[in-house]
Amino acid sequence: MIESLHSPHIARVKALIGSKGAKERREQGLFVAEGVQCTREALTSAGGPEIKIIYATEQGLSKIAELDLGAVEIVEVSEPVLKAMSDTVSPQGLISLCHTPENSISELALTGSSTVIYLHEIQDPGNAGTILRTADAMGVTAVVTSPDSVDMYSPKVVRSTAGSLWNIPVYEGVTFQALASIFPDTQKILLSSHASTSILDLKIAGDCIAVFGNEARGVDAAALGAAVTEVTIPMAGNAESLNLSAAASIVMFTLSAKVAG
Repeated sequence: MIESLHSPHIARVKALIGSKGAKERREQGLFVAEGVQCTREALTSAGGPEIKIIYATEQGLSKIAELDLGAVEIVEVSEPVLKAMSDTVSPQGLISLCHTPENSISELALTGSSTVIYLHEIQDPGNAGTILRTADAMGVTAVVTSPDSVDMYSPKVVRSTAGSLWNIPVYEGVTFQALASIFPDTQKILLSSHASTSILDLKIAGDCIAVFGNEARGVDAAALGAAVTEVTIPMAGNAESLNLSAAASIVMFTLSAKVAG
Protein backbone atom coordinates (compact mmCIF):
# COMPACT_ATOMS: atom_id res chain seq x y z
CA MET A 1 0.00 0.00 0.00
CA ILE A 2 1.25 3.47 -0.88
CA GLU A 3 1.11 5.77 2.13
CA SER A 4 3.69 8.43 1.31
CA LEU A 5 2.38 11.80 0.19
CA HIS A 6 5.63 12.20 -1.75
CA SER A 7 4.89 9.21 -3.97
CA PRO A 8 5.58 9.75 -7.70
CA HIS A 9 2.18 8.17 -8.33
CA ILE A 10 0.54 11.29 -6.89
CA ALA A 11 2.59 13.55 -9.13
CA ARG A 12 1.66 11.42 -12.15
CA VAL A 13 -2.05 11.70 -11.51
CA LYS A 14 -1.93 15.38 -10.58
CA ALA A 15 -0.07 16.17 -13.81
CA LEU A 16 -2.99 14.73 -15.79
CA ILE A 17 -5.59 16.83 -13.99
CA GLY A 18 -3.63 20.00 -13.28
CA SER A 19 -3.43 23.31 -15.11
CA LYS A 20 -1.36 21.73 -17.88
CA GLY A 21 -3.41 18.55 -17.86
CA ALA A 22 -4.59 18.81 -21.47
CA LYS A 23 -0.98 18.80 -22.71
CA GLU A 24 -0.05 15.93 -20.40
CA ARG A 25 -3.08 13.89 -21.50
CA ARG A 26 -2.18 14.35 -25.16
CA GLU A 27 1.46 13.45 -24.64
CA GLN A 28 0.84 10.43 -22.40
CA GLY A 29 -2.32 9.19 -24.09
CA LEU A 30 -3.90 8.85 -20.66
CA PHE A 31 -6.71 10.47 -18.71
CA VAL A 32 -8.09 10.23 -15.19
CA ALA A 33 -11.49 8.82 -14.27
CA GLU A 34 -12.69 9.14 -10.69
CA GLY A 35 -15.46 7.40 -8.82
CA VAL A 36 -17.39 4.17 -8.61
CA GLN A 37 -19.61 4.61 -11.68
CA CYS A 38 -16.78 5.35 -14.10
CA THR A 39 -14.77 2.44 -12.73
CA ARG A 40 -17.71 0.06 -13.06
CA GLU A 41 -18.40 1.08 -16.64
CA ALA A 42 -14.72 0.84 -17.54
CA LEU A 43 -14.51 -2.67 -16.13
CA THR A 44 -17.76 -4.02 -17.56
CA SER A 45 -18.33 -2.28 -20.89
CA ALA A 46 -17.52 -4.06 -24.12
CA GLY A 47 -15.84 -0.97 -25.61
CA GLY A 48 -14.57 2.43 -24.63
CA PRO A 49 -11.33 3.48 -22.96
CA GLU A 50 -9.25 0.75 -21.35
CA ILE A 51 -7.98 1.03 -17.78
CA LYS A 52 -4.22 1.07 -17.24
CA ILE A 53 -4.13 1.35 -13.43
CA ILE A 54 -6.71 1.64 -10.66
CA TYR A 55 -5.63 3.47 -7.52
CA ALA A 56 -7.90 2.35 -4.73
CA THR A 57 -8.36 2.57 -1.00
CA GLU A 58 -9.54 -0.46 0.92
CA GLN A 59 -13.02 1.04 1.11
CA GLY A 60 -12.94 1.84 -2.60
CA LEU A 61 -12.09 -1.74 -3.51
CA SER A 62 -15.01 -2.99 -1.42
CA LYS A 63 -17.37 -1.04 -3.72
CA ILE A 64 -16.29 -3.05 -6.77
CA ALA A 65 -15.46 -6.33 -5.04
CA GLU A 66 -17.95 -8.31 -7.14
CA LEU A 67 -16.26 -7.32 -10.42
CA ASP A 68 -13.46 -9.22 -12.15
CA LEU A 69 -10.27 -7.30 -11.39
CA GLY A 70 -7.85 -9.95 -12.57
CA ALA A 71 -6.87 -8.22 -15.79
CA VAL A 72 -6.28 -4.79 -14.25
CA GLU A 73 -3.34 -3.47 -12.26
CA ILE A 74 -4.57 -2.42 -8.82
CA VAL A 75 -2.45 -0.13 -6.65
CA GLU A 76 -3.73 0.20 -3.11
CA VAL A 77 -3.26 3.60 -1.50
CA SER A 78 -4.13 5.18 1.82
CA GLU A 79 -7.05 7.60 2.17
CA PRO A 80 -4.72 10.64 2.42
CA VAL A 81 -2.84 9.58 -0.72
CA LEU A 82 -6.03 9.12 -2.73
CA LYS A 83 -7.31 12.47 -1.50
CA ALA A 84 -4.06 14.08 -2.66
CA MET A 85 -4.61 12.54 -6.11
CA SER A 86 -8.25 13.51 -6.32
CA ASP A 87 -9.86 16.39 -8.19
CA THR A 88 -13.03 16.17 -6.08
CA VAL A 89 -14.00 17.37 -2.62
CA SER A 90 -15.29 13.96 -1.51
CA PRO A 91 -13.33 11.18 -3.24
CA GLN A 92 -15.03 7.78 -3.58
CA GLY A 93 -11.85 5.77 -3.08
CA LEU A 94 -11.27 4.91 -6.74
CA ILE A 95 -9.15 6.69 -9.35
CA SER A 96 -8.39 5.08 -12.70
CA LEU A 97 -5.74 5.95 -15.25
CA CYS A 98 -7.23 5.13 -18.63
CA HIS A 99 -5.89 5.00 -22.17
CA THR A 100 -7.35 7.73 -24.37
CA PRO A 101 -9.02 6.10 -27.39
CA GLU A 102 -7.57 6.90 -30.81
CA ASN A 103 -10.87 7.18 -32.66
CA SER A 104 -10.76 8.17 -36.33
CA ILE A 105 -13.85 9.82 -37.84
CA SER A 106 -13.28 7.74 -40.98
CA GLU A 107 -14.27 4.68 -38.93
CA LEU A 108 -17.70 6.05 -38.01
CA ALA A 109 -20.44 3.99 -39.63
CA LEU A 110 -24.12 4.96 -39.75
CA THR A 111 -26.99 2.51 -39.96
CA GLY A 112 -29.68 4.45 -41.81
CA SER A 113 -31.39 5.42 -38.57
CA SER A 114 -28.41 6.81 -36.67
CA THR A 115 -28.17 10.12 -34.82
CA VAL A 116 -24.82 11.86 -34.43
CA ILE A 117 -24.29 14.84 -32.12
CA TYR A 118 -21.86 17.53 -33.25
CA LEU A 119 -20.62 20.02 -30.65
CA HIS A 120 -19.26 23.24 -32.15
CA GLU A 121 -16.75 25.02 -29.88
CA ILE A 122 -18.49 23.90 -26.68
CA GLN A 123 -16.54 25.22 -23.68
CA ASP A 124 -18.33 24.13 -20.51
CA PRO A 125 -17.21 20.70 -19.19
CA GLY A 126 -20.49 20.11 -17.39
CA ASN A 127 -22.49 20.75 -20.54
CA ALA A 128 -20.27 18.49 -22.63
CA GLY A 129 -20.43 15.64 -20.12
CA THR A 130 -24.18 15.94 -19.62
CA ILE A 131 -24.80 16.00 -23.39
CA LEU A 132 -22.72 12.85 -23.81
CA ARG A 133 -24.58 11.16 -20.94
CA THR A 134 -27.94 12.06 -22.49
CA ALA A 135 -26.71 10.94 -25.91
CA ASP A 136 -25.93 7.55 -24.39
CA ALA A 137 -29.41 7.36 -22.84
CA MET A 138 -31.11 8.34 -26.10
CA GLY A 139 -29.28 5.79 -28.23
CA VAL A 140 -27.13 8.29 -30.13
CA THR A 141 -24.48 6.65 -32.31
CA ALA A 142 -21.58 9.03 -31.63
CA VAL A 143 -20.57 12.44 -30.29
CA VAL A 144 -18.24 14.54 -32.45
CA THR A 145 -16.55 17.76 -31.32
CA SER A 146 -15.07 20.60 -33.34
CA PRO A 147 -11.58 22.02 -32.99
CA ASP A 148 -11.42 24.44 -30.02
CA SER A 149 -14.06 22.52 -28.08
CA VAL A 150 -13.57 21.41 -24.48
CA ASP A 151 -11.30 18.40 -23.92
CA MET A 152 -13.72 15.48 -23.61
CA TYR A 153 -11.24 13.63 -21.39
CA SER A 154 -10.78 16.42 -18.84
CA PRO A 155 -11.71 15.40 -15.28
CA LYS A 156 -14.91 17.47 -15.11
CA VAL A 157 -16.22 16.17 -18.44
CA VAL A 158 -15.43 12.57 -17.51
CA ARG A 159 -17.22 12.91 -14.16
CA SER A 160 -20.24 14.56 -15.80
CA THR A 161 -20.67 11.62 -18.17
CA ALA A 162 -21.30 9.35 -15.16
CA GLY A 163 -19.72 6.43 -17.00
CA SER A 164 -21.37 7.01 -20.39
CA LEU A 165 -17.95 7.77 -21.88
CA TRP A 166 -17.55 3.99 -22.03
CA ASN A 167 -20.78 3.44 -23.93
CA ILE A 168 -20.61 5.89 -26.83
CA PRO A 169 -17.67 6.77 -29.10
CA VAL A 170 -16.26 10.30 -29.11
CA TYR A 171 -14.45 11.87 -32.05
CA GLU A 172 -12.56 15.06 -31.19
CA GLY A 173 -11.25 17.96 -33.27
CA VAL A 174 -13.30 17.28 -36.42
CA THR A 175 -14.47 20.21 -38.54
CA PHE A 176 -18.10 20.18 -39.55
CA GLN A 177 -17.06 20.46 -43.18
CA ALA A 178 -15.02 17.27 -42.82
CA LEU A 179 -17.91 15.46 -41.15
CA ALA A 180 -20.32 16.64 -43.85
CA SER A 181 -17.97 15.48 -46.60
CA ILE A 182 -17.95 11.96 -45.15
CA PHE A 183 -21.75 11.92 -44.89
CA PRO A 184 -22.87 14.27 -47.69
CA ASP A 185 -26.41 12.90 -47.96
CA THR A 186 -27.14 12.73 -44.24
CA GLN A 187 -29.77 15.10 -42.88
CA LYS A 188 -28.14 17.87 -40.84
CA ILE A 189 -29.90 20.14 -38.35
CA LEU A 190 -28.71 23.08 -36.27
CA LEU A 191 -30.39 24.18 -33.06
CA SER A 192 -30.92 27.94 -33.30
CA SER A 193 -33.06 30.40 -31.37
CA HIS A 194 -33.56 32.33 -34.62
CA ALA A 195 -35.02 29.43 -36.57
CA SER A 196 -38.63 29.36 -37.73
CA THR A 197 -38.94 25.56 -37.94
CA SER A 198 -39.90 23.78 -34.72
CA ILE A 199 -38.02 20.62 -33.84
CA LEU A 200 -41.48 19.10 -33.35
CA ASP A 201 -42.34 19.66 -37.02
CA LEU A 202 -39.07 18.31 -38.37
CA LYS A 203 -39.33 15.25 -40.59
CA ILE A 204 -36.53 12.71 -40.11
CA ALA A 205 -35.62 10.46 -43.02
CA GLY A 206 -32.65 8.23 -42.33
CA ASP A 207 -29.52 9.30 -40.48
CA CYS A 208 -29.30 12.69 -38.79
CA ILE A 209 -26.48 14.92 -37.56
CA ALA A 210 -27.60 17.42 -34.89
CA VAL A 211 -25.37 20.46 -34.33
CA PHE A 212 -25.16 22.42 -31.07
CA GLY A 213 -23.17 25.65 -30.92
CA ASN A 214 -21.08 27.47 -28.35
CA GLU A 215 -22.88 28.36 -25.09
CA ALA A 216 -22.41 32.12 -25.51
CA ARG A 217 -22.17 32.66 -29.26
CA GLY A 218 -24.07 29.74 -30.72
CA VAL A 219 -22.94 29.08 -34.27
CA ASP A 220 -23.70 30.82 -37.56
CA ALA A 221 -25.05 28.27 -40.04
CA ALA A 222 -23.08 29.92 -42.83
CA ALA A 223 -19.84 29.39 -40.92
CA LEU A 224 -20.25 25.62 -40.80
CA GLY A 225 -19.24 25.18 -44.42
CA ALA A 226 -22.10 22.79 -45.22
CA ALA A 227 -25.86 23.10 -45.55
CA VAL A 228 -27.97 22.62 -42.43
CA THR A 229 -31.64 22.97 -41.51
CA GLU A 230 -32.08 25.33 -38.58
CA VAL A 231 -34.61 24.29 -35.94
CA THR A 232 -35.80 25.77 -32.68
CA ILE A 233 -37.45 24.51 -29.49
CA PRO A 234 -40.90 26.04 -28.99
CA MET A 235 -41.30 27.44 -25.47
CA ALA A 236 -44.66 28.29 -23.93
CA GLY A 237 -43.19 29.90 -20.83
CA ASN A 238 -41.32 33.12 -20.18
CA ALA A 239 -37.72 31.92 -20.08
CA GLU A 240 -35.60 33.70 -22.66
CA SER A 241 -33.44 30.66 -23.33
CA LEU A 242 -32.40 27.21 -22.12
CA ASN A 243 -29.09 25.95 -20.81
CA LEU A 244 -27.25 24.21 -23.66
CA SER A 245 -27.33 20.74 -22.13
CA ALA A 246 -31.05 21.09 -21.35
CA ALA A 247 -31.80 22.20 -24.92
CA ALA A 248 -29.66 19.41 -26.36
CA SER A 249 -31.47 16.88 -24.17
CA ILE A 250 -34.85 18.01 -25.51
CA VAL A 251 -33.63 17.78 -29.10
CA MET A 252 -32.10 14.32 -28.59
CA PHE A 253 -35.26 13.01 -26.94
CA THR A 254 -37.39 14.42 -29.75
CA LEU A 255 -35.14 12.91 -32.41
CA SER A 256 -35.14 9.51 -30.67
CA ALA A 257 -38.95 9.57 -30.51
CA LYS A 258 -39.17 10.41 -34.24
CA VAL A 259 -36.80 7.58 -35.15
CA ALA A 260 -38.66 5.13 -32.91
CA GLY A 261 -41.96 6.26 -34.38
